[in-house]
Amino acid sequence: MRALVTGGSGFIGRHLAHALARRGAEVVNLDLVAAGHAPPFADEVIGDVRDPAAVREALAGCDLVVHLAAAHHDYGIERDTYFDVNESGARVLCAAMEREGVRRALFTSTVAVYGGGDDEPDEATVPRPTSPYGASKLAGERVFQEWAGRGESRAVTVLRPSVVFGPWHYANVYALLRQIDAGRYLQVGDGRNYKSLVYVRNLVDAALFLLDREPGAAMEVCNYVDKPDLRSAEIAALLYAALGRPVPRLRVPLGLALAMAAPLDAVSALTGRPIVVSRQRIRKLASDQTRFAARRVRDLGFVPRFSLAEGVEDMVRWYVQEGRDRAPIVHLPPAQVVVGAQTLAGAARAH
Repeated sequence: MRALVTGGSGFIGRHLAHALARRGAEVVNLDLVAAGHAPPFADEVIGDVRDPAAVREALAGCDLVVHLAAAHHDYGIERDTYFDVNESGARVLCAAMEREGVRRALFTSTVAVYGGGDDEPDEATVPRPTSPYGASKLAGERVFQEWAGRGESRAVTVLRPSVVFGPWHYANVYALLRQIDAGRYLQVGDGRNYKSLVYVRNLVDAALFLLDREPGAAMEVCNYVDKPDLRSAEIAALLYAALGRPVPRLRVPLGLALAMAAPLDAVSALTGRPIVVSRQRIRKLASDQTRFAARRVRDLGFVPRFSLAEGVEDMVRWYVQEGRDRAPIVHLPPAQVVVGAQTLAGAARAH
């Protein structure tokens, strides 16, 4: 099997590419940035998923596509760029799949398609996205649905995870871990709000499980969340425990924390640079409740190998060994399509 992984240089892509390679697949990466040291790729195309020529080059000879490349950060991206990457990129990819005769795809979407309002949305919940990210990913899902419906024996699995964490992760949970490690974290509010989380190795196992089974329809949608959900205070406590540190007793009222963060938001607005502590991030961690159900993948028989506590311990081990000393690098997609591609063959990269 030869599989194209778009966004293979990213966090989830890196884990999934290694898992596919361990199964004997020839894995091709299509990404705007190179994967770095010891990538598991047979070939690597440095190019834009919105560039038809780059996509054609990467897709040649492939019989499976795993589409991860996306505009997903919650800052620094204009609304039009979300749709250009997440919807238009999907159109370019699906058009190339049609030409190449690819019949199987997995599209990693997001629970952000549900927006807010429901206590615990599941796959039967009607998506009502409230953010450009969620709306653009839902638009990408519809592109794949159209592709699947245009040809016999085509099938796409849409996987909608909640917040994903694990080794090589430099976003939400990593930021919290760094604050705890540096002694700069204080519990805001009572910490009783639930946060649905996904340990990346469980997500990869679920993706492979879904790809291994015979599709039941041209398009299948599965949420993915590791249960049971944890409260925000419980997440922090697991990180403290994995670092071998006691949980501080001091807590800051939510209203006070939001008032203290207001000047930082003003500085960010003036400079155009995001900051770690903002009112949006405080609300997201301390008061917003994000619970999602993932019934379908478990009804199909999938059983995760790891608990959330084991996932946290794994991430903290990685953090202590190497992640603590690495400066996070954020790659935001450019507003304009990057035209042109560079192919790095496996043998050439090995030298």
